[in-house]
Amino acid sequence: MARPRKGRSQSSATRREFLKTSAAIGAGYFVANSYAAEPSKSANGRVRLGCIGVGGKGGSDTDQAAELCDLVALCDCDENTLNGKAKKFSAQKPKLFTDFRKMFDEVGKSIDAVTISTPDHTHAPAAMRAMRQGIHCYVQKPLSHTVFEARVMRELAAEKKLSTQMGNQGSAENGMREAIEVLQSGAIGPIREAHIWTNRPVWLQAPDVMARPDYSDEIPKTLDWESFIGPAPMRPFVAEYRDGPGASGKGKKKAVYHPFQWRGWWDYGTGALGDMGCHTANMAFRALKLGAPTSIEAVAGHVNKETCPSFATVTYQFPARGDMPACKVVWYEGKVPGKDGQLTKNLPSAELLQGENPPGSGSLLVGDKGTLYSPNDYGAAYVLMPKKEFVGYKAPEATLPRNGRGDKGMKEEWIAAIQGGPAPFSNFEVAGPLTEFILLGNVAIRTGKKLEWDGAACRVTNCSEAEEFIRKEYRKGWEL
Repeated sequence: MARPRKGRSQSSATRREFLKTSAAIGAGYFVANSYAAEPSKSANGRVRLGCIGVGGKGGSDTDQAAELCDLVALCDCDENTLNGKAKKFSAQKPKLFTDFRKMFDEVGKSIDAVTISTPDHTHAPAAMRAMRQGIHCYVQKPLSHTVFEARVMRELAAEKKLSTQMGNQGSAENGMREAIEVLQSGAIGPIREAHIWTNRPVWLQAPDVMARPDYSDEIPKTLDWESFIGPAPMRPFVAEYRDGPGASGKGKKKAVYHPFQWRGWWDYGTGALGDMGCHTANMAFRALKLGAPTSIEAVAGHVNKETCPSFATVTYQFPARGDMPACKVVWYEGKVPGKDGQLTKNLPSAELLQGENPPGSGSLLVGDKGTLYSPNDYGAAYVLMPKKEFVGYKAPEATLPRNGRGDKGMKEEWIAAIQGGPAPFSNFEVAGPLTEFILLGNVAIRTGKKLEWDGAACRVTNCSEAEEFIRKEYRKGWEL
């Protein structure tokens, strides 16, 4: 495989240089409503931070944001996780909570900004509560658990003029931003197809698990199960699988819901699409200015009401956009049964891959004059094909601001915006429509129907069954 282009590196740039570049170039790129945020009310002018979900990805989100802010509060449903993170920041003496509702009630007036790195189903309830109190939000991908939540989160952020950022860290990659410029320069001509695949799932779901365990365990004293369940229907706590795939094999038995395994359960997660779509489809979505699809259709295996499918191929149709032609986007996840009955990775056709040996995740954008192939979760490295026709190709001059500081750079953009800088690259005006597009694939999977989508009205026009997956019911006390 030809060595992919990674874009012009800026990994050694200082934070000061990064912020200077963002401020200079950003006003010309970031979405029009780049809000000048109200300055922090803290005595020293630093942003006062709260962090919700401080384990796993939330651990690094907390560490990176806390370097740039004064840490006021930490919240996690697991006291072991919470206390471990509190120990690390003991000098700042943050207040500790296992329920974000109590955190906002008790210290919300002392918080300027919050990171939200919880299971998907609590993203919107926490963020909506924060934004109603005028608190700036950094929310992990996917932005929300449902399409409707993504819509109302974007609308509220605009109404409140808040600095927002979704945590799809590939957005900070210089190579991804360069790939957008390459595609929009017309290097491969008008683009009519995009194909995107993932190495997910890497947790238990269908066909291994398709029903809830019929047993329960005592809730650990260190776990706030009420807060973990949040807006979802209450169910018994189960620590580990006693039989089946999660109980066999090498190593420790697998947890059922907490931690991490929640990703494969519809009540809490959004499956492979939700976990990786906002990463791997991000470059195509931005470069092609996709917006809302007009139709979504899925072929999926072992579809059931409890857990995400064993595989899915989702086809989105997008209308023409300005001078860009109508475009088909195809998403591939899981493993599909082959002619011999063996399972093989769900991928685009060999013809589309043109001899490339694809890694676990990547994308292909097919234009009239060539193909851009990205063997990367984030679209941050790319090859133009057929390779012989692009020998010596030089990328166009940069028009997008460069970051190159990865996940931490995402926090820097967000905090800079709170302090009056340009809107972050993955703010909710961008991340909201991206999340809607991604999660509509799950609606098509769950209904098994080809859906006609009215983006302006946020509704499926030809399938009443889809409504329960576009909007959902919330347990009392956890409503939006």
